[in-house]
Amino acid sequence: MQLYIIRHGQSFNNALWARTGGSNGRLPDPPLTEIGQKQAEYLAQFIAKADKNGSAPIEIDQHNRHGYHLTHLYSSLMLRAVQTGHAIAEALDMPLIAWPIIHEWGGIFAHDPETDEPVALPGPNRQFFIERFDRFVLPDDLQEEGWWQGPYEPEEASIHRAETFVNQLLSRHGNTEDRIGIVTHGGFTAMLIRILFNSREFTVNLHNEEFHTWLSMNNTGVTRLNFEENHIIQAYSNRVDHLPTELIT
Repeated sequence: MQLYIIRHGQSFNNALWARTGGSNGRLPDPPLTEIGQKQAEYLAQFIAKADKNGSAPIEIDQHNRHGYHLTHLYSSLMLRAVQTGHAIAEALDMPLIAWPIIHEWGGIFAHDPETDEPVALPGPNRQFFIERFDRFVLPDDLQEEGWWQGPYEPEEASIHRAETFVNQLLSRHGNTEDRIGIVTHGGFTAMLIRILFNSREFTVNLHNEEFHTWLSMNNTGVTRLNFEENHIIQAYSNRVDHLPTELIT
């Protein structure tokens, strides 16, 4: 099995942070910006064009020179991920399947204006997605109350969620030749990589100094993992070959 971890395109909140260095004015479930939409389209067309080069076995195609040939495409239910994934699904003429567990840290929330504490908010409901994304395959239990009902998820809680995702992934696709794409988020990706490679801490002590560590993940950056017998191999990380320089964010 191959797993392609795709970060969503630039969102309103990403652009806000880039401009101001803060989150004052953030949206609970931000959409893509115009740049983010362009990034998603570039990635979608890049994958579609690469697939025309024909397929090749994993062991001789470590950099997808013969295409990606995704067999399944999943997305979180956060709007920025769905918009990104839907562009890919359109270009590849395939369904985009909701996988709620791969959402970003915190869930959907706003800050209380008096206490500044995060307060969970409901996510979009079934009708919202049906009206906007005709390729999006929704969970059967998503109805009118909205997909996210909280509570606010602290960062450390995403460790267990990432572990649960891996178990679900292996249950669905383990020991197969499937090529799985998931459109997800920077924070979730960082936690997923950390648990897979047994590095859960965000700090490391070197030469009597403490260093904060992070995994860089650009908007629409692609990371590929190969799940082989008794091995998980990181083939590459955070590739943005599909973007022109001016669209790298």
